[in-house]
Amino acid sequence: MKKILSKTGSSIACVILLIVIITTVVCWDELGTLLRTGNYDNADDMVETIMSKSATPGVAVVLSKQGETEYKNYGYADVNNKKMVTEESLFELGSTTKAFTALAMILLEDEGYLSYSDSISDYLPSFEPTFKGEKGNITINQLLAHTSGIPPWSIRLIPEGTTEDLLEKTIHNISDIALDTYPGTEHNYATVNYDILAMIIEKVTGKSYQDYITENILVPLGMTDSYFSTGQEKESDKLTKGYRILFGKGLEYDAPRYYGNIAAGYLVTNLKDLERWINAQMGIGDIPDNLMNAIQQSHQVDIKTAGYEDENQYYSFGWSIDTKNRVVSHIGANPNYSSQVIINLEKQQAIFVLANMNSTAPSLIANNIYENMNGNPMNKFNYDDVYVLIDLIFSFLVIIAVVNLCLKVIKLVRGIKLNIKDEKTRVRKIIGSSIGLILRIMFLALVFIWPYLLNFNYYRIGVWMSYSVYIWMGLAAINCILSIIINIKKIVIIRRSL
Repeated sequence: MKKILSKTGSSIACVILLIVIITTVVCWDELGTLLRTGNYDNADDMVETIMSKSATPGVAVVLSKQGETEYKNYGYADVNNKKMVTEESLFELGSTTKAFTALAMILLEDEGYLSYSDSISDYLPSFEPTFKGEKGNITINQLLAHTSGIPPWSIRLIPEGTTEDLLEKTIHNISDIALDTYPGTEHNYATVNYDILAMIIEKVTGKSYQDYITENILVPLGMTDSYFSTGQEKESDKLTKGYRILFGKGLEYDAPRYYGNIAAGYLVTNLKDLERWINAQMGIGDIPDNLMNAIQQSHQVDIKTAGYEDENQYYSFGWSIDTKNRVVSHIGANPNYSSQVIINLEKQQAIFVLANMNSTAPSLIANNIYENMNGNPMNKFNYDDVYVLIDLIFSFLVIIAVVNLCLKVIKLVRGIKLNIKDEKTRVRKIIGSSIGLILRIMFLALVFIWPYLLNFNYYRIGVWMSYSVYIWMGLAAINCILSIIINIKKIVIIRRSL
């Protein structure tokens, strides 16, 4: 019997050791990529280095300098089918969509449909958020500047789905939300502010949000390839595949759809259309007078109503605006896409970067190219990409969890043996096992509740984070359960030794 157990334990040890080796090899490439310096000798090398370090499969860049435009494309629109990124490849914009929504509000204000100082309840009577138990009166300009007081975590209240009633359901879910700050007092970025604006657009125009934007902004600018990802449209063959990171690799990821959030992050477009968009911001191109006037207004900052971000930096009309240098910019992030736009209105310079993974790659690339355009050195990859770091950390935790799992399984298969020489040893071991049992139970509970302690939930982790988080949670839970079993067995053995 002992020989059988010994052979079984050895076989299990070999199998689990093989799993450890495979897991380590998979994660090793990620570690090696992060630790390697990379090449920053020129813009192309810099882009490829940052793509490699962030595991981003594809990147598209459009540059405009005094009306002269250049497209630069890198990597894959579809890794499995080896389809390369081109200037016609379509990406979701993420939050850089917000400038389109804000521009629509300016057009409607110019046409007399609304006023920025109007209360939201004038258009949405059931919208009654509270601040410290009392009704909070939020105005349109506070939504535009993210000074409404609506908390950032409200993003998790946006329902998943593709039906036309989801914008209304989104607003319903936040209609009685408790505000973090009194409306108009502090800038606190919350994506649902712009979903509320979308509902107001629908109320005053009698049209769907996407139809109004298409007819009054996209078509007049000639952005004919662009559309909103509602889940109801026919998917274009030019749409890039979206990805998420797992063990340092880009994994194809068909993220959930959120019809109720399209005004805040789900415009789908490409470099050819974005060329028209960024040039329009600089007054370049054949643009209708009313739209040109609205675009110019979107770059202006009213200090009294704008959201204060930093010295000379304000949030207004869907843009982060540097008032000193006359630079407008914005970052965009969806679960499987990301973007960055920077426009220097004074120097007539603009850059828009798109990526088919949620990472800091577009921001790092855009800022580096912008600095390079202005004769400044490019910066190396910053190790502050939260999604890359989370994947790296949990990838190593997975390895540690697998090793621990090996040891526990071997221990259980071979049997638990305790050397109890005297009463003092017995007491010490039963106390140690009891403490170990309590700690493992507590850690098991922590494994399941830690997302809520950080104001997260399982759904948000599943949508936005690397799958390595879930893998670790599963392995950690199994390890805890096996540890609990081992400690219980130890206690039983000790009691039987009396």
